[in-house]
Amino acid sequence: MIGRVKQWLGIEGVKLELLIPEELEGAQGSFAGRLRFQSMNTQQVTFIKIALIERYSRGRGQEKLVDEYELGKLEIAKEIEIPAGRIVEIPFSLNFSLVHSAFDEMERTFLLGGIAKAAKLLNAVKSEFRIEAEAKVRGTALNPFDKKLVSVK
Repeated sequence: MIGRVKQWLGIEGVKLELLIPEELEGAQGSFAGRLRFQSMNTQQVTFIKIALIERYSRGRGQEKLVDEYELGKLEIAKEIEIPAGRIVEIPFSLNFSLVHSAFDEMERTFLLGGIAKAAKLLNAVKSEFRIEAEAKVRGTALNPFDKKLVSVK
């Protein structure tokens, strides 16, 4: 009885870890990584979703606005068996495209570059990037996931 509850909640179940570079090259538009699975019990992964997300914030105090953009997504609908006590690594490649704001476009021009940098500083414009991975495991209610912050150049 306790074993079934543990399995349903994902306790002693599949653990997921993202193995990715800490810095991504925005001009390339893709990166490669691996997913590492391990489990104390033999289980089946049925679906994997990996996404690169940008958290774009601007403004200060009560006027602060935050938006999140999904820059790239990869879905793998494949049955993967995770044997008890063994590590399984799945390689992947994720394509993405960056979203550029008006400030970013102005910053690239010679004449307006300084003005755009100053405007971004005054408006507290900031972008943070993260990669999230989630796997669906047969017979569990809580899915294993992992997320890592990355920098995009």
